[in-house]
Amino acid sequence: MDTYKVILYLNNSLLVICALIGLIRYKFFKNTEKWYVYYIIFLFLIEAVVKLCFYIFGIKDVNFVFPFYVAGELLLLGILYIRKLNMSVYWYIPVAILAAFFFIDSDITNDVKKVISNIVVICFAGYALLTEIKSIKINDRFMLADSFIFLYYALSVFLFFLLRQLSDLGTEEATMIWSINNILSSVLYLAIIYTFLKLKK
Repeated sequence: MDTYKVILYLNNSLLVICALIGLIRYKFFKNTEKWYVYYIIFLFLIEAVVKLCFYIFGIKDVNFVFPFYVAGELLLLGILYIRKLNMSVYWYIPVAILAAFFFIDSDITNDVKKVISNIVVICFAGYALLTEIKSIKINDRFMLADSFIFLYYALSVFLFFLLRQLSDLGTEEATMIWSINNILSSVLYLAIIYTFLKLKK
């Protein structure tokens, strides 16, 4: 088994574990914090649909899933941070419009949609971290998770631009870059698992 598949299976396993722990410990979450669980469950469901298409139904082209993925991810994380930061309800409007645009519009490539979505998430997560750091007493239970969400989405944007600049990459080099992305998301899942496990009422 090659390295890419090992990393991918590890990544998928951590996502499953993260989703299960989130469901098991759901009662320990405050109302706003429950959106972290919804986010992980959503990622799990998207991954499950992709795997079903590949291995059960034999569908090789799963690009039809991507608009659901990008729009849903942006919507869930947008709602999470708007609620967490006690921002005006009017902030829901641009986030919902952008998510709907990503879902409906077919002229923009999936990669560009993902980058724009990631940049919005980076802004929300970065602002949340700044707010937590500026607090007189840092006691945010999800500061670690927010830090890794910011890191993962920022580095994913960097990897995207790297792939675009190095358009003549061979299959092996491109696979290596996607393996790095999977490692980063695995670290994110580990951070969220740790956060879920240490929560108390």
